[in-house]
Amino acid sequence: MKRVTGIGGIFFKAKDAPALQAWYKRHLGIDVQDWGGAAFTWTDSDGKPTGGSTIWSVGSLESEQFAPSQSSFMINYRVEDLHALVAVLKAEGCNVLDKIDDSEYGKFAWVIDPEGNKVELWQPPVGQ
Repeated sequence: MKRVTGIGGIFFKAKDAPALQAWYKRHLGIDVQDWGGAAFTWTDSDGKPTGGSTIWSVGSLESEQFAPSQSSFMINYRVEDLHALVAVLKAEGCNVLDKIDDSEYGKFAWVIDPEGNKVELWQPPVGQ
């Protein structure tokens, strides 16, 4: 079974999220959208889309999105079979959070790494 197949997103908190978003937009050219982030579409060597994207997002320090972690960042990893991976991680004694979300954006689960960082696991919808 494959475990992680890629990075689906990078999320981090900022003291002043709108100012930091504006800095990245102005100086690094990241197309920050109203929701606070950008989607980088995957392309092949010819620049043609290949059916995936990586999300980049800056949020407020007050956000509870990373709870129970106290970390200022969270990485979202793409996986092929979320339920199978969650079962394996639990069997290996990992700290897997009980909740699994299933939405139009795919399936999501979370595990806490040994340093207390919340890690998001994401199985994209079919075709993405």
